[in-house]
Amino acid sequence: MENEKLLMTPGPTMLPPSVLEVMRRQIIHHRTKEFEETLNSLANNLKTIFQTKNSVMTFASSGTGVMESAIVNLFSPGDKVLSVSIGNFGDRFAQIAEAFQLDVVKLKYEWGQAAKVSDIKDILQKAGSENIKGILITHNETSTGVTNDIKAVAELTKNTDILLVVDAISSLGGLELKMDEWGIDCVVTGSQKALMAPPGLGFSALSDKAWAACDKSTMPKFYWDYKKYKKGLDGTGENPPFTPAITTMQAQAVALKLILEEGIENVYGRHKKLALATQAGIQSLGLELLANQENSSYIITAVKAPNGIDISKVIKTLNQKFNIMITGGQKELKGKIFRIGHCGFVSGPDLIKTFSALEMALSQEGYIFESGISLKAVQNQLKN
Repeated sequence: MENEKLLMTPGPTMLPPSVLEVMRRQIIHHRTKEFEETLNSLANNLKTIFQTKNSVMTFASSGTGVMESAIVNLFSPGDKVLSVSIGNFGDRFAQIAEAFQLDVVKLKYEWGQAAKVSDIKDILQKAGSENIKGILITHNETSTGVTNDIKAVAELTKNTDILLVVDAISSLGGLELKMDEWGIDCVVTGSQKALMAPPGLGFSALSDKAWAACDKSTMPKFYWDYKKYKKGLDGTGENPPFTPAITTMQAQAVALKLILEEGIENVYGRHKKLALATQAGIQSLGLELLANQENSSYIITAVKAPNGIDISKVIKTLNQKFNIMITGGQKELKGKIFRIGHCGFVSGPDLIKTFSALEMALSQEGYIFESGISLKAVQNQLKN
């Protein structure tokens, strides 16, 4: 008998049964009253999740696509932006900006570290705030398991003309993010992580300041043109302007209802509890987190591979023998870390199952520890 694979990954993540049920239904047409109900549900609930008064745009897109959409709508060729990178996806934001001929000032940190607000402040002061048009930054970097303090960064920009553009692809719906209250100008995210839906949808929300920047942008765009989507949301144009990912949007609408039924603060609390339990389990095994504990993500935990152990074999055993998928490191961290996701539709029993298998896989490769010690640590933390 083959069991369902448990995805303890940074994304895509496991889907709730009611979301899976939507995915098996026959397709409907997107210019119907029935689909209009889905659009209205998404429009209202996305605002709540983003914590914004403004409309949230939905694209048939990966997360990378909506990152690109932010660049082409908010800036013009030659604009200077500050890219703050703490890992692979921070680097990607800079690469997208460079592809569209922005003048990118790079602030890069060693993988495993969080950005320092003081460093960002120094760059803005030295460059002259009028010369920096925007800051590109990742809220939660899944390649390193590190979370940035976006609220503190927003304090630097919210009373200026500088646009704060946040990649919240892995964080939105799992970590606290208050778009309007904190003064964030653009938040982009995807469906396949904390939002508990299949891959295929990208979302973007703008502040009033960012919408004003759209009017000045001279970057070429067609499919990504935010103004087209805004007209649809305002009722002055077709909504959506192009054929949407109908079934995925229906699934996302159901997933958002589940999040709001649980209560967004409770969802944040659940992610934190699972993260702290994961950290406790890792530390009980004598393993070391990649990030400092204060910056370690509540979405995914990155762990340094133990000396002398081929971590790729441990990951392979988990996947093939125990039907549990965790991930290794990317690029410069390949072979040096492993990552356990605890994002979206994940529970305490899922974590216990994962650590049980992890212990057996580590033991198989010769790593020495007290059997069952991580299960005790995880369960004790989950009781809190």
